[in-house]
Amino acid sequence: MARLSPAEARERTDAGAVLLDVREAGEWAAGHAPQAVHAPLSALAAGAPLPPAAGDRPLVVICRSGVRSREAAALLTARGLDAVDVVGGMTAWRAAGLAVSSGDTPA
Repeated sequence: MARLSPAEARERTDAGAVLLDVREAGEWAAGHAPQAVHAPLSALAAGAPLPPAAGDRPLVVICRSGVRSREAAALLTARGLDAVDVVGGMTAWRAAGLAVSSGDTPA
């Protein structure tokens, strides 16, 4: 399974992939990438479909540290989707100086 740095993830999302944040709602509200789509791993693991905003596009999966995103990317790949994860998650995203939004409700 492919793993991307935050900078590579940003390049891929700029090129049309969806940044899928698999953290829980409280983590999402505390700060997420502005272009991210929210889909908690707990829901995906229970069989929930992807949010419509994810469409039929490649997925770049992110969490807090990279552990859940790797699990989610494996789960989504097993569903036949094109999914990769972000090494280091939002911790690395912030450290790379990439934009973070907070306070809004997950879609």
